[in-house]
Amino acid sequence: MPAPPYLRIVEDVKARVARGELKEGDRVPSTRRLAQDWGVALATAAKALTALAQEGVVRAEPRVGTLVTSWRPGAAQRAPMPSARRSGGGEHELTRERVVGVAVEMADAEGLAAVSMRGVAGRLGVSTMSLYRHVRSKDDLVGLMTDAVIAEFPLPDEPPPGWRARLEVSARLQWAACRRHPWLAWVTSLTRPRPSAGLLRHTEWALAALDGRGLDPVTMMQVHILLYSYVQGIAANLELEQQAQATTGLTDDEWMDQHAAYPALTALGGYPTFTRVVEDMGGDFELDLDRLFEFGLRPLLDGLARVVEGR
Repeated sequence: MPAPPYLRIVEDVKARVARGELKEGDRVPSTRRLAQDWGVALATAAKALTALAQEGVVRAEPRVGTLVTSWRPGAAQRAPMPSARRSGGGEHELTRERVVGVAVEMADAEGLAAVSMRGVAGRLGVSTMSLYRHVRSKDDLVGLMTDAVIAEFPLPDEPPPGWRARLEVSARLQWAACRRHPWLAWVTSLTRPRPSAGLLRHTEWALAALDGRGLDPVTMMQVHILLYSYVQGIAANLELEQQAQATTGLTDDEWMDQHAAYPALTALGGYPTFTRVVEDMGGDFELDLDRLFEFGLRPLLDGLARVVEGR
């Protein structure tokens, strides 16, 4: 019986290390690259990296990647010591920052659903229980991940003049964070918001921009929520597309070429306006989420001006 796909990846990486093709400190292929090279799902590639970390062949380093350790053949059967003991308090000591950094990298590569306490521990080569010395739960971990990536795009110390410019700054920074980390759009919902100091700073920023304009508190909050949901609504498609490409191996254009049902539907009649618009575009419409974000932001702020300025 052939070995499971993830084990074939594990053995290939170990063989490359043994032959010296991958040396200590070298980066191993990312989860996404392994999935593409081996024609497997992201979860399978992630399982392979986790197994390699558990055997002590690789270690995850936040903002760097997954690196080869000093492992050599014959040591694989010995379970690695927890990072803090193995390093003697050195550069590989387990810290909250390392835990959060590895979790962010996993979410970037595989989506938020792929992040679990067990999975992060496996990638770090430590026991799951050791993580609880640094984070209380997965919810706590996701909150810390959110704060970490929001901090990559800080709000300016001095806000620009005018409520509109302030709201636009906040929206653009949130969009930039979601572009770099597509899972960010999925960390919280409007009806059940997840506590986050990073997101709360944007709330404070928006409310301060609207304060003193004679708006009642409910209206102030609704303006903020509407703008946040605009960014979140478009950004949600970033991870959906990322997951779809990982699952199918097809770009959005390739998928449309193979699965487009519109010609068959329009041939039945009943959609004259849609048919005419598509024909006028030459039968091709490229949906660019960045362009869509830009297209909608100004009209949205124009509409909010009627509320904020009483136009």
